[in-house]
Amino acid sequence: MWDDILKDFIYLWAVVDPVGSIPVFIAVTAGTSRAVQRKIALRAIITAALVLILFIVGGQLLLEQLDIPLSAFQIAGGLVLFLFSLTMIFGESKPESEIEESNRANYHQNKAVFPLAIPSIASPGAMMAVVLITDNHRFHVGEQFLATITMLAVLIITYGFLLLAGPIQKVIGDAGASIVSRISGLILASVAVDSVLSGIKSYFAL
Repeated sequence: MWDDILKDFIYLWAVVDPVGSIPVFIAVTAGTSRAVQRKIALRAIITAALVLILFIVGGQLLLEQLDIPLSAFQIAGGLVLFLFSLTMIFGESKPESEIEESNRANYHQNKAVFPLAIPSIASPGAMMAVVLITDNHRFHVGEQFLATITMLAVLIITYGFLLLAGPIQKVIGDAGASIVSRISGLILASVAVDSVLSGIKSYFAL
């Protein structure tokens, strides 16, 4: 059981990338008070949690209504996660690309929702990940509940990182956050390949 929890935790850590969200948070909260920063951080985490829980509850049901087997979604999700991981490794890192989005965003919009909650924390990769780790056909309700708790634990840690964004940023700098994001991309690439191979094995009943 603990091995599965640890595996899910590492998987979710890679796709959520809490450290990579720090520069994004600093960019969208520049010039605001500590009280406002805490409020934005809390609202972003709550929004991300609701979005991911929605995918846990309804993501697979939607696929089944469309007659799409989860193994096919697992393969597609793995391919998308792999492409996503390549952008983290070779392209602009997560902090760099999402800070650009925050600079382009209309500052009258809700900063906590975009770009912080979506797509920085509840990224497309995270949405697919929570569906895969709560597969109704492979995991019973207890295992799905533990996976959901693990997801919430990652988000709580992310919230802690956002509250400590200033000190952490001073220690690691933008370059450090970029390095962590690229390492997470490498881990995610390995997880994505495993997802594709598992999906192929399940789809063809190998």
